[in-house]
Amino acid sequence: MGKKSKNSGFKIPKGYFKGITDDLLDKISEETSGFPNEAGFEVPEGYFDNLNKKILEKVTDKESKVIRLKPYRKYFYAAASVAAILILVFSIQPKDEDSFTFDDLTRTDIENYLEENEPGLSSYELAEVLLTDELEVNDILGTELDDENIINYLEDNIDDIDELNLEIHE
Repeated sequence: MGKKSKNSGFKIPKGYFKGITDDLLDKISEETSGFPNEAGFEVPEGYFDNLNKKILEKVTDKESKVIRLKPYRKYFYAAASVAAILILVFSIQPKDEDSFTFDDLTRTDIENYLEENEPGLSSYELAEVLLTDELEVNDILGTELDDENIINYLEDNIDDIDELNLEIHE
């Protein structure tokens, strides 16, 4: 950085500070010449003589009614304790020995649930989950199939029933 110049660019006229105090006092005396010498307010005679007595009469302590700010505090504590007792009574209950398990569900309950709520599983996924060891055809169908009904169906829908190699006991 370069050297700073001591010249700020402002100049004061010669003899400016020699007569400045006299000039300021002259201006102040000219401006205040329009003001009155007396105050514009008057106080009645004897006003301050009785002022102390009047103030003391207004300020003297009088017996005042005491109002308690928290009169319902004891009722609040009583209500809170009753609520806490009720919460404890209802939250700490002995558990029943007869709790609900999956074995308590009936087959119709499960079927109704699956019919009303889509499980999102395909028929192949359901087939993987179902146990087929105990499953019979009559469990799936609503009606039981008799041998006679099966043979009648096959005779109506198959051209050559002998190709099936069925042993018919009639």
